[in-house]
Amino acid sequence: MARLVELWHRAAPIRDEWLAVAHSTGPADRAGTEHLIAGIYHRLRRRAPVFRWVQSPRQALPLLTRMPTHRDLQSWVLARRPHGAPPVASDIATALARLRGALDDAAAHPDLTVAAKPPQKEDRHKPWPVLPPERALEAGVPLREVLRQSLHAPIAADLTWPVRSAIGAQGTLPVCWYGQQDATWIGLYDLLPKLGLARYRTSDAAELDGWAALARAAGWWWPGEDVCVLVERPALIGARRVGYRDGTTVTW
Repeated sequence: MARLVELWHRAAPIRDEWLAVAHSTGPADRAGTEHLIAGIYHRLRRRAPVFRWVQSPRQALPLLTRMPTHRDLQSWVLARRPHGAPPVASDIATALARLRGALDDAAAHPDLTVAAKPPQKEDRHKPWPVLPPERALEAGVPLREVLRQSLHAPIAADLTWPVRSAIGAQGTLPVCWYGQQDATWIGLYDLLPKLGLARYRTSDAAELDGWAALARAAGWWWPGEDVCVLVERPALIGARRVGYRDGTTVTW
C-alpha cells in the first residue's frame, strides 16, 4: 500500500500539469497546430488539408456537413465495408487505436494492477468506485484505474462531454478530436514512463510526443478530406460553464 501511495504522490504533479493544459484559456498556437495536424495527414499518406479556424464549436457546426459521425466510422470495421476509401477521420482513429494499444501493452508493470486488498466476490463485476486517489487505493482500486480517473473525471466527465452534449444530440456530431482536452488520455500515457511503470518503443514514444504537442497547442478539431475545421481555445472555463471568444457560452 505504501508503495502505491508513493507512486500516486509522484504522479500527482504530472497529472496537475495535464489538468492545466486541459483547462488552458490562452489562444491556440495556430501555426503549431496546423503543422502537427498536417503531419498526421502526411503519415496517413493524405494531402494536407485547408485549415478553417472558428471561434467556438457552434460556429463550427455549419462547416461540418458530410463529415462522418461515430456510427459512420463503425461501418468501416464491419465485415461488409462501404465502397471506396475510408474517410480520413477513420484512418486517424485506426492509427490512434493502434498507438494506444501498443502503449497499453508496454505498461505492464505489476504495480499498475496490484490491489491493496482484493475485491469482494460480489463486487468483482461492478465498476470501480470513483473516490479520492488515496481512498481509492485503500479500497482496492488498482493504481492504473486511479491514475485514469484522476484525469478522466476533471477533463472528460466534467468538461468535454458536457460541452459536446450541449451543442449536439448524442450521435449527431461528426467525429472530432479535442486538442487540449485529449489530455485525459495523453496525460496518462505521459506519466507512466516517468514513474518507471512503462517503457515505450521509440516510434510509439515519438508518436505520443506529437499528440502531446498537439494538446498543448490546439483546441477542438474536425478532420475532413480537404478541409480541417479548428476551434480556437475557450476564453473562460469555469464551474459548469465555458465561454468562447465569439461571446457564446455553453452551460450545463
